[in-house]
Amino acid sequence: MILTNYINQIILNKIMKTRNDLEYANSQPNENELEKERLVTISNRSVYHKYAEVTIPIPKRIKKEDVADWLFENENLYTDDLDQRLHESKYEFGFGLGEGMDEKDEESETRYDIEGEKYGGHL
Repeated sequence: MILTNYINQIILNKIMKTRNDLEYANSQPNENELEKERLVTISNRSVYHKYAEVTIPIPKRIKKEDVADWLFENENLYTDDLDQRLHESKYEFGFGLGEGMDEKDEESETRYDIEGEKYGGHL
């Protein structure tokens, strides 16, 4: 009877050890579970823009239809100043569209507006 109890105790200990080993093994990810995982990269693109303007006088004799051509021919009168003001301006969140700036597919946009005449266009 003592021997039987001893053997039963050994068997019970082996069963408990096996049970504990199985519980540990089940708590660890196996190779199949690791293959079920994948990596995810989270990205963000935020758009900022800068805006600057300069005002220059042009001769009154220039027809409004010819202002764009005149500005192209005389770009030395405003490009450096416009570049400097653009450099000094602060970034603003968003696309910067509106008030005549409507070229959504362009990286940069320059336009002119004749004051008091509601006339202008893109350069």
